[in-house]
Amino acid sequence: MRENKPNIPGTWMDPDDAPELDAQFFKKADLYQGDRPIRRGRGRPKLASRKVLLSVRYSPEVVDYFRQTGEGWQSRMDAVLREYVRRKV
Repeated sequence: MRENKPNIPGTWMDPDDAPELDAQFFKKADLYQGDRPIRRGRGRPKLASRKVLLSVRYSPEVVDYFRQTGEGWQSRMDAVLREYVRRKV
């Protein structure tokens, strides 16, 4: 007696139908060093003086002014405060 085999599509793929491994493919590929993945975008050297995360309240006018200067407004605000401290020391 014959057994009924389930109608399952095969998983075999003709190697000639595989996508081309071009430069774009390798740009998006995950990089590994041994068994550990290398995280992208983490290759920057650490700053000599790290910034401190804290919660502080500023008047709305000050925040609005710096936000209107566009992207990087927090760094500009930090630069203004550093300049103030430099002049007072």
